[in-house]
Amino acid sequence: MRFQGETPSSSSSLRVERLSFRDSLALAANGPAPFAAIGYGTPERIDWMPPVDASVLSARGAVADVWHATGPAVRTGRTGLVRWRADEHWLLGAIDLDESVEKQGLAELAHRAYRDLFATLDQSGIAHPLRIWNYLPQINGDGGGLERYRQFNLGRQDAFLEAGRAAFEGAPAACALGIHRGALSVRFLAGRRAPLPIENPRQVSAYRYPSTYGPRAPTFSRAALADIGDDRCALFISGTASIVGHETVHRGDVREQTRETLRNLEAVVNAANAQGSARFSVSALDSVVYVRHPRDLEAVRGVLEDALGSDAPMVRGAVYLEADICRGDLLVEIEAHATAPGRRRD
Repeated sequence: MRFQGETPSSSSSLRVERLSFRDSLALAANGPAPFAAIGYGTPERIDWMPPVDASVLSARGAVADVWHATGPAVRTGRTGLVRWRADEHWLLGAIDLDESVEKQGLAELAHRAYRDLFATLDQSGIAHPLRIWNYLPQINGDGGGLERYRQFNLGRQDAFLEAGRAAFEGAPAACALGIHRGALSVRFLAGRRAPLPIENPRQVSAYRYPSTYGPRAPTFSRAALADIGDDRCALFISGTASIVGHETVHRGDVREQTRETLRNLEAVVNAANAQGSARFSVSALDSVVYVRHPRDLEAVRGVLEDALGSDAPMVRGAVYLEADICRGDLLVEIEAHATAPGRRRD
């Protein structure tokens, strides 16, 4: 693994495509495995494709977001808890911690996970997280007097602060969802250049939430813009839900929550488009749609089709997963990414 201060020998660019599980496996069968992937509904055994352990509600079944890098050969390794794949410019890491095995609370496990995440970035020189995905069992459950999501936020932010990382302005794009089985799972994509954080003008920044949401605010920006080589830019949109200001709106109405979520996505995309020459649109995003109750799937899908059209890439390619949202009164959350020609503003 290359250490900070060394100079990479060549350039590398990233591209991403969403493929069925079968087509993803065919890539590796016909040549070297891709740089890395994140799988939805895929098995655990594939080293280059760490999974998200949530039930896939989409009719197409298991899929993967496959990342391709054009740089030097990919190396694999382990730093503490982190299993990683990296070239000299990009790194994708995965952490899984089973509470029943570790015998520690969620705050302690989140702290350990993020401590080793930052150690991996520091040692590799690929120092900047572009996007982080967090999945934890029973996210809305009681953790001994403090909701488990709030416990997670406590451990996560402590690790940010101890590592001297940006826990407020400049925090990475991220999501945190509740899964019904498995371990605390963290997946992250990192690069050598810091991304540009994007906020939503319709919402209070998550890291500025009042203390009514817990002793530590969630540590993430609403989105991030990152140059990914070949004069292209990636937009990573954090988990987005029916929140205006800092309050949940349309409680109990999944259709209106989906419409409000689309309005927030539009606001984030517009904010990103103002920060460089790349142009993005909601209809062209690659999205993951988290639905609390499987019975609401068709209602959510219907709102997206009515708003964007059934042929919109976001609608046709969406991955639907059963997951609990970080607040008990939220029924749906959407996170997304996209790439486009252009550069972000420095």
